[in-house]
Formats: sequence, structure tokens, C-alpha cells
Amino acid sequence: MSNSPSLPDIYISFFMFTTDMKPNDEEYRNEIVRHIKELKGYGYSGFEFPIAPTSEEDFSQDIQNYQELRKYIDAKELSDVKISTNVGATETFDPSSSDSQQRQKALEYLKSRVDITAALGGEIMMGPIVIPYGVFPGIWSDELQEHLKERYDNAKPILNQLGEYAQEKNVKLAIEPITHWETPGPNKLSQLIEFLEGVTSKQVGVVIDSAHEILDGDGPEKFSRQVANLAQQERLHYIQVSPPDRGAIHTSWLPWQEFLTPVLEVYKGPIAVEIFNAIPAFVDSLRLSRRKFWIPGQDDPNSYPSAYEIAEKAIKATNNEITKVLGSS
Repeated sequence: MSNSPSLPDIYISFFMFTTDMKPNDEEYRNEIVRHIKELKGYGYSGFEFPIAPTSEEDFSQDIQNYQELRKYIDAKELSDVKISTNVGATETFDPSSSDSQQRQKALEYLKSRVDITAALGGEIMMGPIVIPYGVFPGIWSDELQEHLKERYDNAKPILNQLGEYAQEKNVKLAIEPITHWETPGPNKLSQLIEFLEGVTSKQVGVVIDSAHEILDGDGPEKFSRQVANLAQQERLHYIQVSPPDRGAIHTSWLPWQEFLTPVLEVYKGPIAVEIFNAIPAFVDSLRLSRRKFWIPGQDDPNSYPSAYEIAEKAIKATNNEITKVLGSS
């Protein structure tokens, strides 16, 4: 199966399987290739790789490991596979920190993640790269928003420098606004748009994730205007489709048409399916109560759906909904 030329490339996040690609682990490289070959057969033309954080300050080995992973993938007759990356700021490497030295370290760290993206042959690095993911300062509401203003002001020049560097590497930076129960900010697309007013580099833009937009967005009418505005600014860099529970897409209550219609009017890039499987890294952090989609070759088969089955149904549902929009335009 392959996508029609009229349909966008459909990627799938490796969050279905892992939060760490373990690029220097030969055994896991085989796992990666096995998953890619299976999912490619369903029609996925690209894959979103989570890039695990590090506390080390020498990133050269990291970059080399991912470069070797790409060579390994290519050697398995998968050189046509496209890759994007999912990257987050961390408490150690925080571009919004009040400490100028820490901000500089964060810049070097995020530059290394751009280098990794380029080493993988990718052109999009997305994720929460302004405020460290899931690190709440212990204040809320008005007090939190005033606190974040200062943090955003700290981060703007760092993200602008990062954008200039990323442009040299032909990598777009797609910042993700993430729902309020996962991270302190930015939670809303409107907040991120306001942040970007202080960042000159158009290499720095947004990824819009349907799950976050459903939970924290401003509604379909404003969403349409926001999407058109971002496209006009050349900052609409990436799109993810994901249900609010981050589980099976084909059975979710996702407002496909309200989400896809304004997007497909202006956006021609890849659309990534993002499903958070109930793997150990997510069970506690996301409080997942649903069953795991068992992973072929890793888990014992059972009567519940496998990760492959869920992935296959996800691309069918996504392509079906995209076709509806394109057919009515």
C-alpha cells in the first residue's frame, strides 16, 4: 500500500514503541528496522523519532550514534524513509532559565539536537523546546502566567539563535503547545503565537497536535484564523493527529473535519500519527489506564489489539478523513 500523490506523507511516532531509540544498541537497531518495514507496508512514509535527553555536555558521541543509526537504516534498503525528531528542553538545558549560563548551555544542547535531526536526514525537529516538559514551578493561574512571561522573554533570543543555526542545517523547528495537565506552558496555540512575535527567525514555527488543540484550544473558528495566520507567516511547520486519550485513532472522538479542513487549505507537509502506547515510560507519567497495544516480537501475543494493528487502522482512518476534506475542496 502507498499513499496517493494527492495525499500528504503520513508519519508515525515511535512513541508507539519507545521513548529512546538507543542509537548505539545494535540489537535495538534491528527492532527499529523491523518496525519500519512493517509500518512502511501499511503506507507510512516517515517516522518521528523521540530523541532521548542526556545530562552530558559533550554531544559529539550522541550525534555520531544517530548518524550511524541512519546509515544502518539506509543499508537495510530503507533510504527512502523520512524522519522527523521529537525533542524537549530539560531542567538541565532550559532556554527559559533566569541563569544566563544555563540558557547558553541549553542553546548548545538544542543545537546538538538539530545536528542529530540533520544526521538522520530529517528536516523537522518538533517538541516542547521553550519550557522543560512536565516541570511545574508549583504556582498556578495568574501567578503562573506572570512567571511564564519572564521565562518566555528569557527564551526568545535563545530560540532565535537556534532558528538561525537550524536554517544552516535545513531543519525547521516546530514548537509544540502542550496541554495544561502535562506541562506549565505554552499550553495554547494563542500563547505560542504571541511568543513567536518576539522571535525573528521564521525557521522557528509550530507543530499543531489535534489532542492538545481539542483540550486547550480556542475553538474551531479561531483555530481556522490561527492556522491561516501561521501559514502566512511561514511558521506552520508540522501537524500531528492524535486523540485526546493518545490511544487508538480509529475509535476516538476526534473532530477530523474541523481540524483538517483549515490545515489542508494551507499546509502541504507531513502529517504524523502520534499514539502513546502503554509502555513503562508513559504508564505513570500519563496515568494510562488503558491496556497496552502489545508489540510484536517483544510481547507475548494476546486477544487485545497489537501495536501494528492499531497503526494500520490509524493510517487508514487518517487517509480516509484527509480524502474527505480534499474531495470537498
